[in-house]
Amino acid sequence: MSREGWIVVGVIVAVIGIVTLIGAIRLVRKLFRTKRMLGELGTGGKVAFYGALIYTFFPLDLLPDPIYLDDMGVLAAALAVLTGLLRKRRKPQELRSPSRK
Repeated sequence: MSREGWIVVGVIVAVIGIVTLIGAIRLVRKLFRTKRMLGELGTGGKVAFYGALIYTFFPLDLLPDPIYLDDMGVLAAALAVLTGLLRKRRKPQELRSPSRK
């Protein structure tokens, strides 16, 4: 392959790496925002939160570190679990509170 071909491949890999890194950073930020609610989510919420963070920063991954897709998947799954737990906890509270009309 020519030098120009390798440059194109390098640029494409760099762009994909930057996009996935930005996505992972956004997911980590959302995950930290949900940390405020861990007290009301119980043990399951804490395990999902801290487990996702440990996996994200742990040096051994399913995919090599320049590819953050596995990290993004774990963070997205943790957010889904935390959101589900939060909805379960808030639904009974909404049913108990009197409705305003």
